[in-house]
Amino acid sequence: MRNILIGGAWPYANGSLHIGHIAGLLPGDVLARYHRAIGDNVYFVSGSDCHGTPVALRAKQEKRTPQEVSDFYHEEFVDCFDKLGFSYDVYTKTSSDEHKKFVRDFHKKLYENSFVYEKEVPQAYCEVCDTFLADRFVLGKCPKCGKDARGDQCDACGTVLEPENLVEPICAVCEKPISFKTSKHLYIAITELQAELRALAANHPKWRKNAIAFTNKYIDDGLRDRALTRDLEWGIKVPKDGYEKKTIYIWAENVLGYLSASKVAAELRGTDFHELWGKEAKHYYVHGKDNIPFHTIILPSLLLGNGGDWHLPDQIVSSEYLTLEGRKISTSQNYAIWVKELLDNYEADSIRYFFLANGPEKKDADFSWREYVHSHNGELLGAYGNFVNRSLAFIAKYFDGIIPAGIDNPSINNHIDELFVSVGKQIENGTFKDAIAEIFDFVRYANKFFDAEQPWITRTTDRKACENTLYQCVQIIANLAVLLSPFLPFSSDKVCKWLGINNRWEKQSVSAGYLLPEVEILFRRIDKKVIEIETEKLKSIL
Repeated sequence: MRNILIGGAWPYANGSLHIGHIAGLLPGDVLARYHRAIGDNVYFVSGSDCHGTPVALRAKQEKRTPQEVSDFYHEEFVDCFDKLGFSYDVYTKTSSDEHKKFVRDFHKKLYENSFVYEKEVPQAYCEVCDTFLADRFVLGKCPKCGKDARGDQCDACGTVLEPENLVEPICAVCEKPISFKTSKHLYIAITELQAELRALAANHPKWRKNAIAFTNKYIDDGLRDRALTRDLEWGIKVPKDGYEKKTIYIWAENVLGYLSASKVAAELRGTDFHELWGKEAKHYYVHGKDNIPFHTIILPSLLLGNGGDWHLPDQIVSSEYLTLEGRKISTSQNYAIWVKELLDNYEADSIRYFFLANGPEKKDADFSWREYVHSHNGELLGAYGNFVNRSLAFIAKYFDGIIPAGIDNPSINNHIDELFVSVGKQIENGTFKDAIAEIFDFVRYANKFFDAEQPWITRTTDRKACENTLYQCVQIIANLAVLLSPFLPFSSDKVCKWLGINNRWEKQSVSAGYLLPEVEILFRRIDKKVIEIETEKLKSIL
C-alpha cells in the first residue's frame, strides 16, 4: 500500500467557481478514486484561498470584511465540489487556524536559513483604492514585447516581470495610474536553487509537456528571488520581530496548504504525516496552466529552503485553457458558466464526462452547448446508458429480473483484463482522455455485441443462446461500472448497487440467479432546445 498525496489547486475565495476551474480540477478526483480502488492510502486535499488582495478588494467593494467574503465563497465551493462528487479527504481554507499555525511554524524555520534575506523594494500602491497591490493586480505594457501584461508576468511572451518594470502601470481594479512606495521585506533566494529546480524538471519526464516547457523557460529566462512578505492587513502575520504590521505573501503560504491540509488529514486518520511527506510517497498536483510556476518553482523552493527534507512534486497534472463558445471566459464581464447554476440543471456525471472526455488536457479546449448536449445524448446516454438499460430491462421483462446462466466469453474476458491494466496506467500517467476513450470504445463494442447476438430473436428461437448473451452483457456492465467509477461515480454507484458488486479495481463477476432490484434509467436525455436557450443567455451578456 502506497501513500498517495493528491493536491488540487486552491480556488480564490473572491467569486464563484466557473467551468474553467472544474475542467482543471476534475483529474484530481479521478486520481483519488482510482488509487483508493487499487488499495492505496490516499490523501486528497485542497481548500479555498482566502487571503491576499483579491479577497480584500472584493470585501471593500461589498462593504464586508475579508473574512465574511471568503467564508461565503468557501461554503459555496464546498457545496459545488460535494455535488460534483469530489471525494476530498480534507477540503479546508487558508484562513483556518490549523493552516495559519502550520504556515507560521514553517516560515519561522525558513527564516533561520541562508536562503532568506531582507531587501528594500518599491511596492505598487493605488491611491484611489488606498491599498498596496499584489503583482497580479498591476497592469501595463510588457517592456520586452509591448503587449498587455500583469505585474508578475506577460502571458504574450512568457517574461517574468516585476510591477515596477511595466510600462504605464495601472491598478487592475480602478484602472488608475499607480505609484510605488519603498518598503522592507523578506525575500527567498530562489536564484540559489536553480540547479535543484532544473534537476527536478529533468528527472520527471512524465510531467505534462506544458509544465516541463514552462518550468524550463522560467529557469532559462533567469530566475528571480521572490518576496515572502507584503504590506497587507488581510493575511497571515509574519512570525518575525519588526514585521508585525506585515503579512506573509499569499503565494508563500497558499501552496503550503498542501502540507497543512494533509497534516489535518493524517491526524484525523491517526497516521504519520511525515511518512506521507517521505521518500516512499507519491505526490500529484492538479491545476491549470497558469499555476505551473507555483507548483514547479515556488513550492519546491519553499520546501528546499525550509530544509525539512520534504517530498518534492512527482506528477504535475497541469491543464491548458478552456474557452466558452470560442471566447475567453471573463469573470469581470460575467461571461462564464457558473458551476452552482450548471449543477442546478444538469447531472453531475454528465458534467464530469464532458470535461474529462473533451477537456483541455493537452491543448486548449472549448465548451459549447451544442457539443455538450451532443456528448451527453450521443455518448453518455446513447452508448453507455443505452447498453446498461437495454440489457437490464430485457432481463427484468423476460427473465423476471433474474440473471440467467451463461458461459464466459474468453475474448471478452481478455479484453476486460487488458482494460483494467491499460486504463489504470493511463490514469496514473495523467492521460485521462485516452483512458475514458478506451473505455467507451469497449462500450461501443458491447452495443455491437448485443446487436449481433440479437437476444430479442433468440429469446424464442434459441433460449440458451439468449441466456448466454444476457449473462455476458451483465458481466460487461459490472466491469464497466468499476472502470468508470473514478470518472462517473454517481452512475457507477447505482450500477454497483443494482448488481451487488464493489468498486475495487479488479474484474467483477455477477452470479447466475442473482435477482436484480428495480432498475431505473441511468441518464436523462437533454432536450436539444437547451442549446439555443443557453447560447442566447451567453449572447445577451456580450
